[in-house]
Amino acid sequence: MAVNAEVKKNENETAINLIRRFSKRVQGAQVLTGMRTRRYRTRVKSRAVVRKHALKVLRRREEIQELIKLGKLVERMPGERRPRR
Repeated sequence: MAVNAEVKKNENETAINLIRRFSKRVQGAQVLTGMRTRRYRTRVKSRAVVRKHALKVLRRREEIQELIKLGKLVERMPGERRPRR
């Protein structure tokens, strides 16, 4: 979908006014907003990828809980910060 924003110079019109009129025409046609939407759009993750990630998170949580029970990892309270080195 090509949108052309075209302006022609009128008599006794300065270059600054021509650029300003062109900028207004581009904004009105929403050329830049559409371009940014296409540029920064992220793909929707498939169901399989979402499930795989969820299983990975659950597995990691189980491993951490097991290490805490064995005393190999210190449990931190929510909001507690790590000590600075």
